[in-house]
Amino acid sequence: MSEVFIEMQRNGAYLKVTAIDSGTGEEASAMGPVSDPEGVKRLAILKLQNKLSTITKPLSGGRGKLI
Repeated sequence: MSEVFIEMQRNGAYLKVTAIDSGTGEEASAMGPVSDPEGVKRLAILKLQNKLSTITKPLSGGRGKLI
């Protein structure tokens, strides 16, 4: 995982944190209480790491091509 951008948006008593991987552009979000911003941030980063680990690279050398 390369550099990660963090975006935080407050909506009343809730906080939405979005973690964005700068290398792939993939993003993951988490919501939680405003009272625990670090916990919500940690959860968003963990969700992003999980998402990036499940992405498979396309097989090369097969018929056809990626568009």
